[in-house]
Amino acid sequence: MRKVTTTYQEDEPQNPFALSIGDLMAALLLIFVLLLSSTLLRLQDEFENKSLIAERYSSIKEDIYKELIKEFEKDLKDWNATIDEKDLLIRFSGPRVEFDFGKSEVKPQFKEILSDFFPRYVKIITLPKFKDNIEEIRIEGHTDNKGTYFHNMELSQNRTRSVLNFVLENTSYETTEKTWIQLNLTANGLSYSKPIADNDTELGQSLNRRVEFRIRTNAEKQIDEILKVNLNE
Repeated sequence: MRKVTTTYQEDEPQNPFALSIGDLMAALLLIFVLLLSSTLLRLQDEFENKSLIAERYSSIKEDIYKELIKEFEKDLKDWNATIDEKDLLIRFSGPRVEFDFGKSEVKPQFKEILSDFFPRYVKIITLPKFKDNIEEIRIEGHTDNKGTYFHNMELSQNRTRSVLNFVLENTSYETTEKTWIQLNLTANGLSYSKPIADNDTELGQSLNRRVEFRIRTNAEKQIDEILKVNLNE
């Protein structure tokens, strides 16, 4: 008769704190979901903040443009000027009125225009609802492509300085706003780097010789501040 041998195996001790592979994967998945949710919420907040700034920026631009049109629409034709809604600029395109050829001294007729234009312009840009949202008022000078780039850079810069000096020293705008205007008004000569017409024609060259008053809002600065806050959180 065959003898049956029974082998008994001693049970291994169980660790009550041991996790199975399935439990470990479930825990890692939960952590991942929580991190993803946190990131998505943060991105949503950032997007909403940017959207609010974009909406506010567009609204401010639109309001400034409406005020400029309301104030100057009847004068634009006489001044040979236009108002650009996209870039918030007033463009004076009368080179024969503004300066003599190759010169930077403001001509008498353009002085008359500036004397009428600038005090009214200051009243608009220093309104409380606009002033705190304006980064800079740029007087920009542009030339045609006759002569070298650097010669025209010097000429356009000298012209904008002449315009800046005249409007600050010889126009009767509100003196209470003088400090703000001086801190935010700049002169910028751009040579022929930003033509608006074909420099191969006399008409195009005439259009490219121009002076512009451009408003820059601080929307970019506000976006940068939000980005800094988000990065530091």
